[in-house]
Amino acid sequence: MVSRETSPARTESFVGSLLVATPTLQDPNFDRTVVIGVGHESDGVLGVVLNRATEMPVADVLGDWGGLAGDPAVLFEGGPVQPEAAIALGWSKADAPESEAFRPVMGRLGTLDLSRDPGEVSHLLDGMRVFAGYAGWVPGQLESEIDAGAWMVFDALPTDPFSTNPEELWSMVWKRQGGLLSAVAHFPADPALN
Repeated sequence: MVSRETSPARTESFVGSLLVATPTLQDPNFDRTVVIGVGHESDGVLGVVLNRATEMPVADVLGDWGGLAGDPAVLFEGGPVQPEAAIALGWSKADAPESEAFRPVMGRLGTLDLSRDPGEVSHLLDGMRVFAGYAGWVPGQLESEIDAGAWMVFDALPTDPFSTNPEELWSMVWKRQGGLLSAVAHFPADPALN
């Protein structure tokens, strides 16, 4: 898989794409993060960080929804915007009927309506993860950051949002790119200690 070309006039949606922080990104909110785009509208891009698990069980915050959460069944730090808000991503069963509680993002990946009873969607899902907060960019901001080298855009694998080893996701995504890009996976967290 290779990075997609970017330009200031980009019209392609970031929905379903991985936004992978490069080692040059200076914002501690996104250090070594992997973000999946879940919304791209006229007012900007919205995504959630996939690789920042917390210690807080989903059940402690959202009750019965915790029983549907995948391993690890904890909240994830979805990003610095509205950390008190929750966004749930679900992976629907291949034969799942349409439901108002599930809004497709790409393929079988979608967002879940957490105001509903979890029993309404449990039979529809093969997996679920809950994110506290999200990452957001105003129109043109993400494209500028990509052009500045802060992010690389890669295709997502269906398993990425539900990785059972989220702390390894950043390195795994870089490694699977092959060639020189795979070397980024070995970039030290603090180059001064190298």
